[in-house]
Amino acid sequence: MNELEAIRSAYKSARARGLRMALATVVGVEGSAYRRPGAHMLMTESGETCGTISGGCLERDVLERAAEVMSTRAARLIEYDTRGQEDIVWGLGMGCNGVVRVLLESLHEEGAGALALRFVADCLSARRSGVCATVIANEKKGQSDDVKVGARLLLDERLDVCGGSLTSHRLAARVREDALEVLAGKVAAVRSYETGAGRVEIFFDLIRPPRPLVIFGAEHDALPLVSQARVLGWHVTVVDTRARRASLERFACANEVVLCRAAEVSARVSLTENTAAVVMTHNYLDDLELLRALLPSPACYLGLLGPQQRTQKLLAELKAETGWPSDAPHARLHSPVGLDIGAETPEEIALAIVAEIKAVCAARGGGFLRDRDAPIHDAAASAPALAQDESAMLYACRLS
Repeated sequence: MNELEAIRSAYKSARARGLRMALATVVGVEGSAYRRPGAHMLMTESGETCGTISGGCLERDVLERAAEVMSTRAARLIEYDTRGQEDIVWGLGMGCNGVVRVLLESLHEEGAGALALRFVADCLSARRSGVCATVIANEKKGQSDDVKVGARLLLDERLDVCGGSLTSHRLAARVREDALEVLAGKVAAVRSYETGAGRVEIFFDLIRPPRPLVIFGAEHDALPLVSQARVLGWHVTVVDTRARRASLERFACANEVVLCRAAEVSARVSLTENTAAVVMTHNYLDDLELLRALLPSPACYLGLLGPQQRTQKLLAELKAETGWPSDAPHARLHSPVGLDIGAETPEEIALAIVAEIKAVCAARGGGFLRDRDAPIHDAAASAPALAQDESAMLYACRLS
């Protein structure tokens, strides 16, 4: 289960026990930090926590401050600055050389935070994206209720308003415009707005459902891949192209198991631009049929198990059949599948595959961080290295 799903479950459990709760959200980072904007941690009055906002450096201090927020029900913005040497001696002792801004708010019944968590739960259940636009700063004294810290506008992936207390129509219209950019860029953001009453700062938290991973093949080596993907909170579907009933029980750890022949995949399996697909049937004719359906699909990642010579034979056969004018449709195909980590066992191969999917979907090259000449979280610095040629890049962009 991913972090948001775990927090949703913890909230439901604590609420059933009548416990007061608070939610901490990383809303801004400058310099080095363990977590990025959008990281969450739920806390209860009994000291239970779920999720993390740092590598363990900030949690204790935030938990202490949460008691006051639970009592007053007033949201507050906390800033941790660890850029100075004095922090190592007098501060939290992090020595991380960065600034982390954390929004801390109560999760009392019908409060803005509780309503936002319900919205998140709805998005996750429906497997759709959404945006929580939250006021994190307002320079005007004597804030009105609709623009005080913690006020929100909740928007689904169609930008329909699903709730929130941000009722200023002019500001809400501007927020909807920026929410569109956040959805397109697929990353959290902070925007500032000048109003007649002063400047308002709003954090756009992107709600993303678990990544869909579809594994085509139900042999023994698919089990470790299912397990590793589930640890990351991905939504895993196993497709047994031999349609064996026993696979329903063998892959009970998957979210879904589909029994169908390779020729039926297009009609039975949904593939979106967020889907990662891995083909590991160990059957040449099945792989040929699957590639025929998967290569033109919008899936953001396509991995194929097997040596390059086998893959080239498959592609040559498909090219002769389809008459594709170039190799551009193959830009998303990764075969042999996985990063080059010297994997040999099924478990190691699963690790290599999951790591490659994560790298590709994050527009990363999958190399050593020590060799990186840009900040770790600067995605733009490594994105161009993924393109094999101009046509492949254009094709990949069109499908992303």
